[in-house]
Amino acid sequence: MLRETGSSVHASALRQSTLIQTEDDFSFRDLNKNGKLDVYEDSRQPVDTRVEDLLAQMTLEEKAGLLFINGAVVNEDGSIEDQPRTAGFARAAVTQMTRQQMNHFNLWQIPGAKVVASWYNKLQRFAEQTRLGIPVTIASDPRNHFTRNIFSMAANDFSQWCETLGFAAIGDAELVRQFADIVRREYLAVGIRVALHPQIDLATEPRWPRISGTFGEDAHLTARLAEAYIEGFQEKTLGPDSVACMTKHFPGGGPQNEGLDPHFEFQRGQIYPGNNFDYHLIPFEAALAAKTAAIMPYYGVPMDQTDENVAMSFNKAIITGLLREKYQFDGVVCTDWGLITDVHMPETTWPARAWGVENLSGPERVLKALDAGVDQFGGESCPEYVVELVNSGRLPEARIDQSAGRLLLLKFQLGLFDNPFVDEDEVSKVLGHPDSVTAGLKSQQRAMTLLKNEDHVLPLNGGQKIFIKNIDPSVAAHYADVVAAPEAADFAILRLETPWVPVDTKNPFARGFHHGDLDFKGQVKAEILKLLQTVPTIVVLYLDRPAVIPEIKQFSRALLAEYGASDSAVLDVIFGKAFPEGKLPFELPSSMEAVRNQKADVPYDSENPLYPFGFGLSY
Repeated sequence: MLRETGSSVHASALRQSTLIQTEDDFSFRDLNKNGKLDVYEDSRQPVDTRVEDLLAQMTLEEKAGLLFINGAVVNEDGSIEDQPRTAGFARAAVTQMTRQQMNHFNLWQIPGAKVVASWYNKLQRFAEQTRLGIPVTIASDPRNHFTRNIFSMAANDFSQWCETLGFAAIGDAELVRQFADIVRREYLAVGIRVALHPQIDLATEPRWPRISGTFGEDAHLTARLAEAYIEGFQEKTLGPDSVACMTKHFPGGGPQNEGLDPHFEFQRGQIYPGNNFDYHLIPFEAALAAKTAAIMPYYGVPMDQTDENVAMSFNKAIITGLLREKYQFDGVVCTDWGLITDVHMPETTWPARAWGVENLSGPERVLKALDAGVDQFGGESCPEYVVELVNSGRLPEARIDQSAGRLLLLKFQLGLFDNPFVDEDEVSKVLGHPDSVTAGLKSQQRAMTLLKNEDHVLPLNGGQKIFIKNIDPSVAAHYADVVAAPEAADFAILRLETPWVPVDTKNPFARGFHHGDLDFKGQVKAEILKLLQTVPTIVVLYLDRPAVIPEIKQFSRALLAEYGASDSAVLDVIFGKAFPEGKLPFELPSSMEAVRNQKADVPYDSENPLYPFGFGLSY
């Protein structure tokens, strides 16, 4: 694969090079740092050949490093060196590259897009100097939603759209494809090449905290939108302009017992009282047909669905039997984050999500997951376990080659070996583009769902005095005369969030999950109803889960649902500058008793719902 003239050349990457036609072939030529000419073989070699060639040159330690992806710090100044400050559980990428031979990283909070682009190019230059010059792959959770969701990163410079529930409310596959295409270009501009999304679980257990990241509870709507989403990110064929999708969470993480999320030890398993396991596979069948590059299983234990009650990534019947063999998926399978090692916090220890195999050691957990059929471990930096397993004879190196080959193949398909760098001058032209900003705002408006409009009170005409709560007064002042007391107002506009109850735990991350009951209670409920009975009130409810709101429905004059929307987007709809088009992506139950009586794996099955799936009025 590699020819050399004049100096030592890394065997992996075809960098930014000039194509020169000679009499007998095509070659790529670079001037190295000594001014000498390096010649690389034709990059049109079959990708499989390039993978095999590189894999044959790798040490066991280098192969093991490929099998791990963890968070990386982006310093405020774009530097890549370790600093005393750390972000969350992350360390500097260069530290993990040097110590663990890793070259996959995910980003959490970041200083800004231009800083990330600068940091990314420095990191790729650092990667060039490693023994084989294998380029780095950067991944990210969603960054383009106007959201308070713990799983979506702060939008910062990225365009801000409604959440995925909002796209389900709109139901327009072409809009989803447009969104994905715009986000793809924004990701490419800063070097993000793997999207840790879409999340295509089904919201069949309304108490589950992760519903806001889904397309709702209908499998067929989710499938249709997932296909458009993946096509927008990956394009028709994976290539240098693609962002690879890691679709999650196979085989569907929605039916959690009592909605308790398996990030935590208080989870009670993933249950199927309606015998509806296959329904949750429908979106994944669409994602596989769209050729998603990667799959992420969830933490949950599929209770009594397979020959052993162990979490999905340790479950050979799920990964090998179902995903690999039945669905013939040969792409990357990456575990969700933190299955191997515990996280030690100031007040408590957050145990690894090794449900069903808690008794196994770290290396034994790695072995069981690899035997189940996974390729990569999310949120972990312990390739030494793989080396130990191979050296002790418990794991054949050929099995590591299989997973390492899949991961290298994806790097080649994305063009990272040909040119891993980004043009830092392009960042400000792509991110913040007026068309993208406008499209994002319009999605927030369109997704809003009109549930009640008594006497056609909406839209308001702007001539009224309004009392506002949970809305920025400086924004509201552009629409109407804002007064200080409800008694002085013609209308009140009240923004609310779906209720939730923090779990009693010392784990601060767990306390931030929106678990628990969905109805307003006690003093909070009394204050809401007092306002509704004092002045005609328009209630705007953020739905990250299906709220239980019978009294609010009864006493409000108008009721709107939103799925990630700015104050201006909300007020544009209330005052008729935009129009609500959304239809509920899940039903709203009439009581918590109805919620408790639902089957966790069955869609729209609560008794006498307050609003059915698909409900939505218009002006």
